[in-house]
Amino acid sequence: MGPPETRLTILAQAEGRARYHRRMSQEFTTDAFIAHVESLLEAIPDGGRQVIAIAGAPASGKSTIASRLNERLNEVAPGSTALLPMDGYHFDDEMLVPRGWRPRKGAPHTFDVGGYASALRRIRANDEPFVAVPRFDRDLEIARAGAIIIEPTVRLIVSEGNWLLLQDEPWPTLLPLFDHTALVKTEWETLEQRNRDRWVGYDYTEEMILEKLEGNDLPNARLVYERSTEPDWIIRT
Repeated sequence: MGPPETRLTILAQAEGRARYHRRMSQEFTTDAFIAHVESLLEAIPDGGRQVIAIAGAPASGKSTIASRLNERLNEVAPGSTALLPMDGYHFDDEMLVPRGWRPRKGAPHTFDVGGYASALRRIRANDEPFVAVPRFDRDLEIARAGAIIIEPTVRLIVSEGNWLLLQDEPWPTLLPLFDHTALVKTEWETLEQRNRDRWVGYDYTEEMILEKLEGNDLPNARLVYERSTEPDWIIRT
């Protein structure tokens, strides 16, 4: 396999055919990325719709970037943009606990990929009065069904999640549903500190924090960067 910047990736076309496409990722700072997507939004006509997938490791800043992008685009073009967080498709603890998967909640196998893909297809079809999608409540560790309403007038969907570009099955089946892809990259030391900081507010002991970091968060982060397909854009944070 060649260098990641030039390796061939297989993308399935909407008609179901496969083609090879040689990619070189374009790099941005967060502000430059938002400005770039703002220019893309201007080119999407009324009645048109595109989907941007933003992937990244836990605590890389992908959710913050997606929220900032959504806020900015709706500021310049009200009602033009909506968020579709992948986290809304976490399997519930009632499914995870009996299978022994609860300690790895957030790993690739703990998401309903099929449910997320179905929502994307409905969103892309845009032939319903609206599409309701879930949002994950991190404080309660539960997905809230129908928490986000995507109206038919929305032209750009911003979806974010750890595994949107993962090369391991069944995640590659999502690629044809994205018009643009981005990967957020962050220095490893920064990721470690941010992930640690996320658990401090939950009054965990140091042993519990280390268990969260070494048992799930950091292995997930490594997997994101080792197994994500090359994106259209890289965002440095």
